[in-house]
Amino acid sequence: MSLWLLNHLDTLTLAVLTVGVLIALAVAGSLAARRRHPHLAEGEHNEMVGVVLGMFGAIYGIILAFVVVTLWTQLDHTQQVVSKESTDLALVVRTTRVLPPADRERVHRAVGEYVHSVVEVQWPRMRSGEPSFSATSSRVEAMYDALQAYAPVGARDEIFYEQAVASLNDAVAQRRERISLAQAELPTLLKVLVFGGALVIVPLTFLFGLRSLRMQLLFVTAVAALIGFSLLLVLVLDRPFAGELAVSPAPYKEGALSKFWPERV
Repeated sequence: MSLWLLNHLDTLTLAVLTVGVLIALAVAGSLAARRRHPHLAEGEHNEMVGVVLGMFGAIYGIILAFVVVTLWTQLDHTQQVVSKESTDLALVVRTTRVLPPADRERVHRAVGEYVHSVVEVQWPRMRSGEPSFSATSSRVEAMYDALQAYAPVGARDEIFYEQAVASLNDAVAQRRERISLAQAELPTLLKVLVFGGALVIVPLTFLFGLRSLRMQLLFVTAVAALIGFSLLLVLVLDRPFAGELAVSPAPYKEGALSKFWPERV
């Protein structure tokens, strides 16, 4: 469900839905509670409600902070993995320039087919949360085959060849981690704590009575809006390859790899 929302709605629309709906429910709930129990406006339970709300709010705030920091760190790490993989592929292209023309073209063609496969085939699957190793596995084997078909001649060729192989090994390792990150999501227990916590905190505000209805609704709206924006942040950060904040495949089209994308040159 979250993937569908991220891939079909922009962040502004998600904000309106998440925050707007939560505020609307909070206001409606507060009005209903006030109408059902008019004595709440006297604030006779405010002392007890304030203590409970403060305690729950502190615990919920810690959980939210932990989740948001974890997801933001994961997003940043995913961007680094993508950047590292593309950099390693660019190094393969650069270090094989010393190879004879036929061998060089064979390696470069294999790398070009791989980056096209990543961007055009695997990336859409990662956006939908269903990445597949098989989507690019044959291209990976083609890159190894292209390098292994060349026999270095002399110390100079040997040095550049070893660097190319090392860079390819690193790129493949980053590929595996990238695919794993595309499948990762917030554990179910944390989802229950984050979204379930909102269902506890917001109704508690209904019990905190103020004589002024306007101030009561302002208080409830402020709490609902804060929680709504926090939930929105959790939603958009949970999937690093989906939504407007998704990691971009642009690094696979830059630097030495730009030669495989003529339309960008």
